[in-house]
Amino acid sequence: MPESRRASAPLPSRRPATRRARGGRQRPGTPLRALSAIAAVLVLGVTGLGWHSVDQLVSSIERIGDLGLGGGSDGAVDILMVGIDSRTDAHGDPLSQDERAMLHAGDEVGLNTDTIVLIRVPNDGSSATAISIPRDAYVDIPGQGKGKINSAYGVTKFTEQQKLLDKGASATDADHKSTLAGRQALIKSVANLTGITVDHYAEVGLLGFVLLTDAVGGVDVCLNNAVYEPMSGADFPAGRQRLDGPEALSFVRQRHDLPRGDLDRIVRQQVYMAQLVHQVLSAKTLTSPGRMKELSDAVGRTVVLDSDWDVLKFMNQLQDLSGGQVKFETIPVKDLNGWTDNGESVVLVDPVAVQKYVAKMVGEDNDAHEDTGGVDPSTVTVDLYNASGVGGLAAQAAQALVAKGFRTGTVDNWIGGGVQSSRVLAASSGDAKARAVAATLGGLPVFAEAGMTEGAVRVVLASDYSGPGSAVSGGPFDFSGSSTTATPVPPAAPIDAGGQNGPKCVN
Repeated sequence: MPESRRASAPLPSRRPATRRARGGRQRPGTPLRALSAIAAVLVLGVTGLGWHSVDQLVSSIERIGDLGLGGGSDGAVDILMVGIDSRTDAHGDPLSQDERAMLHAGDEVGLNTDTIVLIRVPNDGSSATAISIPRDAYVDIPGQGKGKINSAYGVTKFTEQQKLLDKGASATDADHKSTLAGRQALIKSVANLTGITVDHYAEVGLLGFVLLTDAVGGVDVCLNNAVYEPMSGADFPAGRQRLDGPEALSFVRQRHDLPRGDLDRIVRQQVYMAQLVHQVLSAKTLTSPGRMKELSDAVGRTVVLDSDWDVLKFMNQLQDLSGGQVKFETIPVKDLNGWTDNGESVVLVDPVAVQKYVAKMVGEDNDAHEDTGGVDPSTVTVDLYNASGVGGLAAQAAQALVAKGFRTGTVDNWIGGGVQSSRVLAASSGDAKARAVAATLGGLPVFAEAGMTEGAVRVVLASDYSGPGSAVSGGPFDFSGSSTTATPVPPAAPIDAGGQNGPKCVN
């Protein structure tokens, strides 16, 4: 992870003097990178929209059964939302030539699930936490061994389909049964990684993303720097802007030329979904018969839900979500640039650390915070600075804190005066949050720093640091099977769907 306190310089400009036309710029075969239609379904009932209209919308959704789901018996509803790279609609019908041309999707057939989001909604509907899983996360896939999590669906489907065809099954029957097996494998892979039993399943295809974006009149986003990246078709100026469906597809699809690669793309997905929820809940959408008709058509053509989900009952639980009580998080990553023994580039994750992180995010960690003096780590945001000269030290220490449930803010190099010893800085040396951080990092001293606000915590790591993440400690994780130089990346700050100050500016 780059460590610099100075603002990143804009990428070298490769943009033409005038903006290119939008048409014809997307690379054939590029998969869907964001989920949207389902997010709209889950919030349509929270305001004054007539239930007759909602019932019509829900009844048009494709349903599937026998997925091996849980039953929401733990006091919450856990939803797996999946964006799938498919050239068919939710009912299995091929997209028209005009639709393929609009999407610049090409003729390649794929079943990668390139957007995977686990959502926890308490039964009182008071809040929701959406946790993204990187598409290249290297996990155990039931029946297949280790692989990228986005391949669980497609690889399992293909394997099962061949077995059924070899046994004499019809093409239709083999396709139906193997598709079900693919979905089941993905659900199990997510459950094994996160420790959360999936209660409901929601899936949307490539076309749905564009249709839904256009149905709500476009979605506002904000970029830190101008972008021109031909592989995704991303071609945008810096600052706030409203994107239509095809433009938004390029926005969430870009992964090259981003500082954190796929993790920055996940942040784009999250900020897009947050703004989509905000847009769907706006009066301009809910009071417009035309918009509602477009929304209903988009959902009906492109969304798949499990057959046991009483969506109308569920939406009645979401009365408080209109205030923005939806947080988007990302699981911790132990190596963004990992490699398998076969030379495949993957994102390495530690299931133990992931499960601990997810448990804290959904409120299931019951350890009473004994090792942090009673301080809830999720309430503490820590800035970390590397003054040691050892590359990546602040990032690895940050990852160690994230594994314990802390949040991280700035993670950069120290450009102030020389620092001879590692320390934790706070408004007062007795600050409980600072002391919890200090204890987690191996017992660092806590010093009062003039000008710091109450509750703020800053860590400065010098060459004497030997706590978690250092070479002496061996790092917070076992990096066996990883590249020689691991690249741990703390999750980004959470994004909410309140929309009060407009979209968060992102890379």
